[in-house]
Amino acid sequence: MKSIYLTALAGAAIAVSAPASAVTVLTFEGIADNTAVGNFYAPDYIFSDDTLALVDADSGGGGNFANEPSPNTIMFFLNANNAVLNVPAGFDTGFSFFYTSSTAATVTVYDGLDATGNVLGTIDLDAQHTRGCTGDPNGTFCNWTAIGVAFAGTAMSIDFGGTANQTGYDNITFGSDRPGGAVPEPTTWAMMIGGLALVGASMRRRKVAVSFA
Repeated sequence: MKSIYLTALAGAAIAVSAPASAVTVLTFEGIADNTAVGNFYAPDYIFSDDTLALVDADSGGGGNFANEPSPNTIMFFLNANNAVLNVPAGFDTGFSFFYTSSTAATVTVYDGLDATGNVLGTIDLDAQHTRGCTGDPNGTFCNWTAIGVAFAGTAMSIDFGGTANQTGYDNITFGSDRPGGAVPEPTTWAMMIGGLALVGASMRRRKVAVSFA
């Protein structure tokens, strides 16, 4: 099985502040290859220690991917099978993202920090990394699927699951159920509809929506 990360390159952690806005898109651009994302978007968005940035090999990095939605950097993980994103102030307007994966993955939304507390929603993602690829020919992980999620309640963390070195995410967007740079693909939306599962009796009585941007 080919991996999304091709070579090991050292990089220093970068920390800057990105103020919150009505719609915020985390593109991971500007983070060095194979470097922890960490507090790059602090204080509004803070990633777990195993969350790394990966730069496309076409741009001098170690990334085995193509057709990425933002210029050349994505989010992935090497030493864990997930990445946790904390939003200390909470969010309740839904969110969206792109993903590519050679294995099944799951994204889960929690009302507590560090993927704790009540589950507000979860969506299962399928393995689609080479499906119908066009455009940039360099990179095995060449299909990026746009996913949008809306839910009831206030969330404080997201667990982006998958398999180490086999799953990548990009353009995580808050305040919109269409990720930044999304191009509508109706056949992709239909394929993913069956992946959403919600838990808790109270959630079944509330309005919950999933859109595929």
